[in-house]
Amino acid sequence: MKIFRIKPLALALALAGVTGAANAESVGWIQSSELDTGISACADLNGFVNAKWVAANPIPSDRTRWGAFDQLSEKSLDAQHEIVEAAAKNADAAKAGSNEQKIGWMYHSGMDEAAVDKAGFDPIKPDLARIAALKSDKDVVAHLRASFADGRGGVFRFGSRADYNDAKTQIASAGQGGLGLPTPDYYSKPEYAEQRKAYEDHIVKTLTLTGVGADAARKQADAVMKLETRLAGASLSRVELRDPKNQYHFVSVAEADQVMPHFGWQPFFAAQHVTVEKGFSLSQPKFFAELDKMFADVPVADWQAYLRFHTVDGASPFLSKPFQEEHFAFHGQALNGQKEQSARWKRVLEAVDGGMGMALGELYVAQNFPPQAKARAKVLVDDVRNALRARIEKLDWMSAETKKKALAKWDTFLPKIGYPDKWRDWAGLAIKPDNYFANVRAARKFDYEYDVAKVGKPTDHTINFPAAILQAPFFDFKADDALNYGGIGAVIGHEATHGYDDQGSKFDQDGNNNNWWTDEDRAKFEARTQKLTDQFDAYEPLPGKHVNGKLTLGENTADLGGLNAAYDALQLALKKNPQEAGAKIDGYTEEQRFFIAFARVWSGSILPKAQEVRLNTDPHAPAQYRAIAAPSNMPVFARTFGCKAGDAMVREDDLRVTIW
Repeated sequence: MKIFRIKPLALALALAGVTGAANAESVGWIQSSELDTGISACADLNGFVNAKWVAANPIPSDRTRWGAFDQLSEKSLDAQHEIVEAAAKNADAAKAGSNEQKIGWMYHSGMDEAAVDKAGFDPIKPDLARIAALKSDKDVVAHLRASFADGRGGVFRFGSRADYNDAKTQIASAGQGGLGLPTPDYYSKPEYAEQRKAYEDHIVKTLTLTGVGADAARKQADAVMKLETRLAGASLSRVELRDPKNQYHFVSVAEADQVMPHFGWQPFFAAQHVTVEKGFSLSQPKFFAELDKMFADVPVADWQAYLRFHTVDGASPFLSKPFQEEHFAFHGQALNGQKEQSARWKRVLEAVDGGMGMALGELYVAQNFPPQAKARAKVLVDDVRNALRARIEKLDWMSAETKKKALAKWDTFLPKIGYPDKWRDWAGLAIKPDNYFANVRAARKFDYEYDVAKVGKPTDHTINFPAAILQAPFFDFKADDALNYGGIGAVIGHEATHGYDDQGSKFDQDGNNNNWWTDEDRAKFEARTQKLTDQFDAYEPLPGKHVNGKLTLGENTADLGGLNAAYDALQLALKKNPQEAGAKIDGYTEEQRFFIAFARVWSGSILPKAQEVRLNTDPHAPAQYRAIAAPSNMPVFARTFGCKAGDAMVREDDLRVTIW
């Protein structure tokens, strides 16, 4: 586990107590006409900033949600589209083996729809033949070893991660997996009966596309459901998986073999070309103990059905049209409510990005990230880092003993802006100009080998803030400080605060899972985070469906700490530029525009089915609550907009949360 983690984060305004409403057409990235002056900021910051935008921007038919993040994604997709189209056009003439040629050939092969359709499911017939030839549990295990070595995996997850007891080093790690439905609850709770039925029907339809008869396909689907239900019964929930104790369980190879006598970990590691010396993390031992029993007592025919279906389903997006459509019908429509499949170029670009993302990023940065942007972003990072340090130093609830260690951890926050200092080498990846499926497989295998080759090597603890996020509505090097600190500044603060969230706080400055707290300080911290959990538990985005405050606690803690640090950083910036302090743009002060910038990032709407899946799986709370939760806990927000006690955006003293 890295000490800090990078994830995209998340602009806002209100009228209560503000004189001089906007008369110019724009407030930075926000059009004044988009602001709903009929809603008070003190009543609903998100509604004031985003209600009119949401009404005017319905969810496109090829998406399950639409908001600032999605607009940013679409803008980035368009820029990448130009890059891959140009690469495809010039690939044959490009330098042999160059990233441009590989990206061009991979994209071109994916856009050759006629060739993909003509191939049908021929690309996976060798896989299906190998599955059909399995005769024993030993054959099943051998098949899984080969599948992992080919970069496809199956039944469980495997890769590299930092050793929780010696974070300087990467170790091998195996974790639970193997489920086709979003979480273990989908296999047992009555409320998900509809999804189970849709999944079973999807298994049947997927198998029949490969020539399996209808009756046989139904029988195999039943076997798959029973097998996955058993795996689900031994799997931890998403909330349980957030605990580091459930993410890491270090064992020797001999100890792992005791848990799984029918598997054989040393042959597995040998097949992956991974050398395990002292041991590795068998992260959820209960799951693996049950999996081992299943190797012994589940009929080979049932394992064949499971492996056959997941081989086809995993390959379907890269096979002929009937396979793509059936895959979308379940994963897109049935589970998430998406109306239409995205355009082919977007799906192919997604495959290119998934297989050669860093190489594509190198081309993207060269065209879309000027040096001025990097220089301005670095100033922002330094200001936010310094603001966070000052906040830690001033904490009134933490003892000097714990504070000293918290500050030592702060010293380990090492960000990289826009792109890494050294780009990844793609010399070993062979891409063909005319075989899409082979290219996707080759890229996956190459990425898997790149990952497992980290085992035994030093851990990289730096954070990269990717160039794609360093644009509006997060950042514009030509914009005023308020918008940038409320946008990307809050992102920077968010990521830094992850090192001190409910789980990140269990790791010391070296990244090791050590307790660096006094008992009294830890109890105070957990009392504060419990109040934040309770706040989010009360949010109800769908009738009868609440946010899971425990699942989202890490992100919510990071939002709150990050926004506070970003606000303090803005004050540092205004001291450097005193002429901006108190100045108004379109009638709004820098402080008001700061909260505008933060809340606008969270504009958007989502389809009900997709929202339900995210409530069960996503550690991030729904966007509309992220826009209001952190500001509602900040007295400075109330002062900025003249809010009064009793207003919805003003929490009473005993309910207000301050952590970092």
